[in-house]
Amino acid sequence: MTLEILTSPALDGVRHGFFTRRGGASSGVFAGLNCGHGSSDQTEAVSVNRERVATAMDSEPKALVGVYQTHSADVVTVDAPLEGRVEADALVTRTPGLVLSILTADCQPVLFADREAGVIGAAHAGWRGALDGVLENTLDAMEALGADRANIAAVIGPCISQSAYEVGWDFMEQFTVEDPDYQRFFTQGPNDKPLFDLPSFGLHRLREAGVGSAEWIRHCTYADPDRFYSYRRTTHQKEADYGRLISVIRL
Repeated sequence: MTLEILTSPALDGVRHGFFTRRGGASSGVFAGLNCGHGSSDQTEAVSVNRERVATAMDSEPKALVGVYQTHSADVVTVDAPLEGRVEADALVTRTPGLVLSILTADCQPVLFADREAGVIGAAHAGWRGALDGVLENTLDAMEALGADRANIAAVIGPCISQSAYEVGWDFMEQFTVEDPDYQRFFTQGPNDKPLFDLPSFGLHRLREAGVGSAEWIRHCTYADPDRFYSYRRTTHQKEADYGRLISVIRL
């Protein structure tokens, strides 16, 4: 099956893609393009999947750069393939040929580009990272490489939508303690628990930080099992593990 790659007009002129699970070599609960070596999937299948992604980006597998994601606000600046395990949740570069990658399974993959300055970034922004500032830190790191945030386009890829993201009241309190206005990103769900709007929160943080443009690609990972992996859906279905989607960008 051919790979399915979602793109955004906001990033036209920069090679990028939010890959769905279609077209991969994995099977079972991982069926499709599982790109996460952190899963219990067969190592060989994940490697094949990642090679297919690199090929789709007209790149060698060694140029596909990623980090060990920890739901932090940490950003690394890269100018060559990384050696060993580097813990962070975002990457930025101005080096042509490097393919920045982020893995997700409900969290927000966010791709950034300042075409004029030739600087790109990629961030993994779950609720924790977004609240702690990973998006703002990515913009700061891009500016350190010569970008201007007013010229940066940021696109949020497939992630969990509000209708599928039921949380506890203590979860909501972590947001409203920081800013009472954050209550607007929650609504009451059918089980008398809050529903959290993760992509709207991400867009808010990006726009408040002064990014030139910000949009969500408007695909829910939970609601579309044929195209996307979802940690929450896997948990609800009591499956043993789940695949990881990959989102990439290169100069």
